[in-house]
Amino acid sequence: MLHQAWELNGSVAIRPEPFGALLYDFHSRRLTFLKDRRLVAVVEGLAAAPTVDDALARAGVPVAERPGFGAALDRLAQQRMITRRTS
Repeated sequence: MLHQAWELNGSVAIRPEPFGALLYDFHSRRLTFLKDRRLVAVVEGLAAAPTVDDALARAGVPVAERPGFGAALDRLAQQRMITRRTS
């Protein structure tokens, strides 16, 4: 996943909150809490970054912490909050 291009699903809205953010999918009506502001920055930056690894770097996530962020992004992908970018 770290070397692929991803983006926020088109049916998902992100709402900033003091603890991080809420993701809400208007199709599935699923609500997901992001409790790390760096993860919020990564998710918001996915569309502009060539790869997930680039989005992590731009958000200031240290290399040692990237596997944990990758796991969190994998969960978001399983929930279809983020989708693989094809173009």
